[in-house]
Amino acid sequence: MTPLPQPEDLTSLVLRTDFTDNAAWDALKAALIFGDPYPNATFVSDPQYARVGIHALVQADADADDDDKLTYLFLADSTTMADDEHPLLAVDLYDQPGRTFRVPPRWYAEVSANMSIANMDFADFADAADESGTFRGFEGD
Repeated sequence: MTPLPQPEDLTSLVLRTDFTDNAAWDALKAALIFGDPYPNATFVSDPQYARVGIHALVQADADADDDDKLTYLFLADSTTMADDEHPLLAVDLYDQPGRTFRVPPRWYAEVSANMSIANMDFADFADAADESGTFRGFEGD
């Protein structure tokens, strides 16, 4: 696999791995940028990543040069595209490579912003995920 794409400065990589529904991809992108005056996502829709698995992504990051390594990314996978809520799959590539949780667009900006500036780490959000493995904000949000 080629090296993973690099997100633009202070944004998170949103990597499309399911190409079955272009309308769902467009709806997801619109939901992620709605009401946010600052860009918080670098969207990559490249068919070479179609159906790529978490293990392959973790390995691609491990094989990258140190300057090209990512600490996390978000996948727009088959669940993201099929579910009406469009929850992205967050994937840890640094502390516990392969650890995941889901994040609906409503909470994406909070997660992305805090992880991109290292204000909070992946585990802070993953540990706060509900029983379905989905982060829906912290208590009191």
